[in-house]
Amino acid sequence: MAAIDWDSLGFDAYRTRTLILSHYVNGEWSPIKVTEDFFFTLDPFAQMNHYAISCFEGLKAFRQKDGRVAIFRPDQNAARLQRTADYLGMPCPDKEMFFKMCEECIRNNMEFLPPYGHKASMYLRPLLIGVHPQMQLVPYPEAIFAVMCAPVGSYYGEHLKSFAGVVPGNYDRAAPKGSGSYKIGANYACTFKPYKIAHEQGYTELLYLNSATREYVDEFGSSNFFGIKGNKYVTPLSDSVLPSITNKTLQEVAADFGMEVEKRPIPVDELDEFEEAGACGTAVVITPMSHIDMKPVLEEDKVDRTFRFMPDGVVGPVCTKLYNRITGIQFGELEDTHGWCHYVEGL
Repeated sequence: MAAIDWDSLGFDAYRTRTLILSHYVNGEWSPIKVTEDFFFTLDPFAQMNHYAISCFEGLKAFRQKDGRVAIFRPDQNAARLQRTADYLGMPCPDKEMFFKMCEECIRNNMEFLPPYGHKASMYLRPLLIGVHPQMQLVPYPEAIFAVMCAPVGSYYGEHLKSFAGVVPGNYDRAAPKGSGSYKIGANYACTFKPYKIAHEQGYTELLYLNSATREYVDEFGSSNFFGIKGNKYVTPLSDSVLPSITNKTLQEVAADFGMEVEKRPIPVDELDEFEEAGACGTAVVITPMSHIDMKPVLEEDKVDRTFRFMPDGVVGPVCTKLYNRITGIQFGELEDTHGWCHYVEGL
């Protein structure tokens, strides 16, 4: 294996050594398998292939300053996977199995865990897919649960730099009372085309509005939205928004700093009142926004409004403070007063 340049890692699929998996069939999970075979053999009629019966999680493991290996808040990911699986009518591993398979993935791919000091981590991707061959539109309790990993650095290639976003007036992310708050693969499929267009126009992120009236901020295509107004941390209250573990963590950190946390509907016009704004999620932690354009038609050049938060590339003081607190805990540089880090024994 070629030496990995830990300082130049981005965020993408990276072939590691082993995959961890289990097959649920006839009412029980098979023994956990550690394999170097990265290919699934599926029936062409498998639920996943036709009806998008697929969901996933994303969490990170860190080599900390004292040498220990910590997974950040895996209990929250296990609980969110269970919620999503219930929505899809799928069997789901319990918390103990979830933890065990994540730990096995780390143990069997240690050469891909970035050393401390490079602002890099190991991203874990638990995947749960429906594999029963069928054409009926009914759930069937057969699934594969797999955990894979990849060494990752910054999602957008640079740590803590502000980027431009755009509100695409002619695209929606999730329908009211739909699947928007669940981490299913289908929720991301609808963002591929508008992301391609936005990236070609120089935007990094897509900010979606509520689909029913387009009067309120919902979330970014890849992550949650938050805004800073004075001493307030404000994030949308919406049934269509994914319950982000990073956003939940940021809210708790903001409260630790003495900030007032507001989770409520955010009218589009209120974007003008935020001094800072950003996207937040496991992959990005925080992606600060320099500005967000509002375009009635993404494919066209016309911009109705621009909401400016920071000069291009500049990051505000609150985003910086929040980011440094979370990453400081993740890398073991600051005390974990909330007990968020789950340590892998023997590593």
